[in-house]
Amino acid sequence: MATSAVKTSATADMMVEVNGRTYAAPKRPTVVIVVDGFDPAYLDHGFANGTLPTLQSFRERGFVGLADCSMPSTTNTNNTSIVTGVPPAVHGINGNYYLDPDTGREIMITDATRLRADIILGALSRAGVQTAVVTAKDKLLKVLAHGMTGIGFSAEYAGRANLADNGIDNVEQMVGRPQPDQYSADLSLFVLDAGVKILSSLRPQLMYLSTSDYVQHKHAPGEPEADDFHHAVDSRIAGLIALGATVAVTADHGMNDKAASDGTANVIYLEEELNARFGAGTVRVICPIADPFVRHHGALGSFVRVHLRKPADIAAMMAFTRTLPGIELVLDKRQVCTQFDLPLDREGDFAVFSDRHTVVGARREDHDLSQLAGHRLRSHGGLGEQKVPFLLSRPLNAAYRKRAGERRLHNYDIFDFALNGVA
Repeated sequence: MATSAVKTSATADMMVEVNGRTYAAPKRPTVVIVVDGFDPAYLDHGFANGTLPTLQSFRERGFVGLADCSMPSTTNTNNTSIVTGVPPAVHGINGNYYLDPDTGREIMITDATRLRADIILGALSRAGVQTAVVTAKDKLLKVLAHGMTGIGFSAEYAGRANLADNGIDNVEQMVGRPQPDQYSADLSLFVLDAGVKILSSLRPQLMYLSTSDYVQHKHAPGEPEADDFHHAVDSRIAGLIALGATVAVTADHGMNDKAASDGTANVIYLEEELNARFGAGTVRVICPIADPFVRHHGALGSFVRVHLRKPADIAAMMAFTRTLPGIELVLDKRQVCTQFDLPLDREGDFAVFSDRHTVVGARREDHDLSQLAGHRLRSHGGLGEQKVPFLLSRPLNAAYRKRAGERRLHNYDIFDFALNGVA
């Protein structure tokens, strides 16, 4: 694992080096918010219809841009990229779910076991910066707060938070309501409300708030439920700014409709296709989007890894996969790692991306879409969900304005910009 080191600059301001990048200790309270599934289409719609007035104001007094997320465009991969400031090739988390090549076991990522890099929040907290992490999903907490001293809890288990384990107790009393259902818009709003309460009472110098994409999976831009939710998010951001915080906002991934005109999901069951063509049991297809919150997407996204279980002609398999309708890109292990900064030793034999309106899965039996309850399938994971908002409530200094104009931004640049780049 990479290490962090504290060093003092010529101006005596504390700087902390983490994974090869240097971060200034915040001079004012700084809040980094990851709005899960916040596709740029929601931002554009909110600007057009006036439901995002606070974020709209960033155009005049801060910074509004777009960035690329890490691939695959999934939650664990990108929250880890954001809190480490580096791509998966460095930090090692390349999905929510993976196949262990040594044991053949399929494993859900729920802790920091596979993490290979230091966490910015942890490094800054060890240097004396007061930090706090609030996340919607508890599965992320062990990564986001890894090595951190300070406040860290999830909305999912807010009622269990205690001083010994989480640095805070009586969270439900503080927020003013019980912990929400995991499948609700309020799971995310609870995170943000907790952030406002923590900032107003405990005044941490650096806070990370990570929401759920429950709403974005169910409701497209312009639907009343989506408008109401994002307006509520915007109002909480206004509350944080009113308390004196610099607020930076990005997303872990975008979101797209993956259904046909009749409402049925556009699904390619790739494991079934490949085993039917090349022999039963030849491959296992792994969907890295799979996580404990599968009800709204059935573990179906637009990126999968193909692992050979028997000797086979990989080139022929890749060529066949490219002929399937809805497939956008097929790359072998080395190609996908080079192109998308992924760890070579944790990749499948080849990777498959479907287009922005198609999902790719393994076998029908692996994916239950019955709980969509009449909603169209909306999901992520592929290249169509790579662009995300990149917003700051304060203007950039000259050096960072130049950087933003000259090179492609990544969502994992957000801590750098928030701590080093604001005027």
